[in-house]
Amino acid sequence: MAESAKPLLIKRYASRRLYNTETSDYVTLDDIAKFIRAGREVQIVDLKSGDDLTRQYLLQIVAEHESRGESVLPLDVLTDLVRSYTTQAQSVVPQFLAMSFEMLRNGQSKMMENLTKVPSPLASMPGFEAMQRQQQAFLKSMMGGMTPWAAAAPQSESRSEEASSAEELAEIKKQLAALQAKLSKLGS
Repeated sequence: MAESAKPLLIKRYASRRLYNTETSDYVTLDDIAKFIRAGREVQIVDLKSGDDLTRQYLLQIVAEHESRGESVLPLDVLTDLVRSYTTQAQSVVPQFLAMSFEMLRNGQSKMMENLTKVPSPLASMPGFEAMQRQQQAFLKSMMGGMTPWAAAAPQSESRSEEASSAEELAEIKKQLAALQAKLSKLGS
């Protein structure tokens, strides 16, 4: 297994300090968040007991971002998550969330593929390349390292491909709405 494919092992000492075993130095939660945003898998274990603490620390990172006003999760979603811990929906929620994020990643990949295809007549418009760079930067910031980004400069897609992409997006939205409806019924 390649070195970068292995999870970065972080050990938590009794003093609650977090130790990066690759660089032999102490790290903070912000450092761990940066590793994850860069696409690195992380595993956090307690040095003494060997317990896996990754979930606990990832939740703490999310909570800190939310408390600083960097809200990603709408209030309704947070409320539904709390409800799911006490209902039958508990067994459905993890699969639903995993499928939702997988659909988001797939949609993002398709969008980036489409941006790198053969240019349309719009490509000759002054400022078109700058607009494409801005769009790519916006998408990258919104998706925050969920998938690797294409290195090629983005290009526009043809009219038929745009229609196909719009249909795919509409289908994804329809499936997501159906999953949300099922989840709501289970939560009731």
